[in-house]
Amino acid sequence: MVELSKFDLSARIGSLVLPYPTVALSGCYGSGAEFAPYVDLSRLGAVVLKSVTRRPRMGNPTPRIVHTPAGMLNAIGLQNPGIEWYLQHDVAKFAQTPCATIGSVAGFSVDDYAYVCERLAARNEIAAIELNISCPNVAHEGETFACDPELTARVVRAARATTDKPLIAKLSPNVTDIATIARSAVAAGADALAVVNTVRGMAIDIYQRKPRLGNVTGGLSGAAIRPIALLAVYEVARAVSVPIVGQGGIETASDALEFILAGASAVGVGHANCADPRAPRGILDGIVEYMTQQNVRRLRDLVGAANTGFANINQIEGDEG
Repeated sequence: MVELSKFDLSARIGSLVLPYPTVALSGCYGSGAEFAPYVDLSRLGAVVLKSVTRRPRMGNPTPRIVHTPAGMLNAIGLQNPGIEWYLQHDVAKFAQTPCATIGSVAGFSVDDYAYVCERLAARNEIAAIELNISCPNVAHEGETFACDPELTARVVRAARATTDKPLIAKLSPNVTDIATIARSAVAAGADALAVVNTVRGMAIDIYQRKPRLGNVTGGLSGAAIRPIALLAVYEVARAVSVPIVGQGGIETASDALEFILAGASAVGVGHANCADPRAPRGILDGIVEYMTQQNVRRLRDLVGAANTGFANINQIEGDEG
């Protein structure tokens, strides 16, 4: 077994310090408790909960998931019981999770985001808040938040006014200039950025001659989007100096290291968990093996090492340790 204690694998997200850089992404890992019998959750940096909205949502019509070459389309549609039920029945359970729990907030107006963020962030079980401003599988104007710098800023600013806990804005790859969106989010108060959400796509059943998803379109995840996500991390890391959670098709340690070298402080694992919920642990072990080979003891020394325009956040944070 890889000896982790010999290395500094920590990743900082605002005031939150994760012991490990691996993050199980929203919608792919439940609350973490579901996998506790099979996975040592204490070896995860954090679990991001499924996005919750102000009011209950039934989600999109079925079918909601379609497998594609090197990926998967999903159009769940933010199905959830709403924030009030969530607070009464679910959140207390997260106190037992042996890694950080990050709440995820979605909405269809600026006020929705502010309201849900304030309610969720007030709970001690929640270490940070992800602002899901970029869900591509909801047929609503909500997706435009992450596609417009001013709307992005308005949402982040409203959420920032409700809590001092770390805010992570999840950005969309479905834009022309993601660096501009990133700058707006940071200027409005985001402590970190999740780069990126799924890529908008669709599939057609050639025999029934109709879209295979009930929602027609959905979000593409998996290895198919990895080069797109990696480029987005590279560009965002050159534009802002806050921590980045790199995500999008990460399945192996080599994948994760590409994102780290491009400028990500932490890495999100989503689609890979559908095949193997132990994927984050394998990725972490592989990162440590690489660090051993390269004689690197601190993960932060690898962050942005392949990005000549990277703004060194370690210097900005005082390079502790």
